[in-house]
Amino acid sequence: MPSGRIIKALSGFYYVESEGEIFQCKGRGVFRKKKITPLVGDVVTFDISGKNEGYILEIHPRDNELIRPPIANINQAIIVCSAMKPVFSTVLLDRFLVLVESKGIKPVIFITKMDLVADEAKNSLISYQKDYERVGYKVEQFSVKDSSALASLEQYFTNNITVIAGQSGVGKTSLLNAINPSLLLKTDEISDSLGRGKHTTRHVELISLCGGLVADTPGFSSLDFQDIEPEELAACFPEIRDRMENCKFRVCMHYKEPKCAIKQAVESGEIASYRYQHYLRFLEEIQSRKPRY
Repeated sequence: MPSGRIIKALSGFYYVESEGEIFQCKGRGVFRKKKITPLVGDVVTFDISGKNEGYILEIHPRDNELIRPPIANINQAIIVCSAMKPVFSTVLLDRFLVLVESKGIKPVIFITKMDLVADEAKNSLISYQKDYERVGYKVEQFSVKDSSALASLEQYFTNNITVIAGQSGVGKTSLLNAINPSLLLKTDEISDSLGRGKHTTRHVELISLCGGLVADTPGFSSLDFQDIEPEELAACFPEIRDRMENCKFRVCMHYKEPKCAIKQAVESGEIASYRYQHYLRFLEEIQSRKPRY
């Protein structure tokens, strides 16, 4: 039986790419009975029932999966933030980073629309960039109007299966169009009243870009931490994760406990105070959520 990767899901059909061809497939009824939904990114075994048509027989084990957007086997998340329109937000960026880290996906940070920023604001963004690079993240600042900057970004897509994450209106689709104008992906203008963009992508699809695959998705429709337990949150902050074993207590939440290595690192400036404050804010949010039944 042939195997391939689902590159698009639309109206109950799954489009599987196998050896350079696209096959329109349906899922077997057994998936519905087991409450299993094939996802874009899944590697599957399928049976060809007609010309370029088939049925998915088996879903191979997944490396990871996201629910919103529904996609599997992603090895990289590019988190796109805008310097302006909407304004750059470290708390929103850290939300995306925590969600990506919790799934074991490698994050990369893109800060776009740098052409809209005054010099003073640029200095602030450069300072933030250094903070995140010190944590271990790769950070790129650029404008989609700068062709030389765009060329340097192509390396991030090569040989990767990438999901683009970011607040609506930051320019995710514009970025993909700028790197490869032939994509002709639909974009909308920013709403002046809301300060954010409209969602223009309606379904999940993997598209070829720079020798890799990138997910053009409707975006992360939810930024809550429903799948993260309080004791798991610290591991989603690399600078906290690297120092946890130095805390006095084995189960340390890095809040009120004495001789906490994390609080000491914040006091000494080794951990950015705003990142620690975001950790406490997210921790309180997780601890106060209503239990699911």
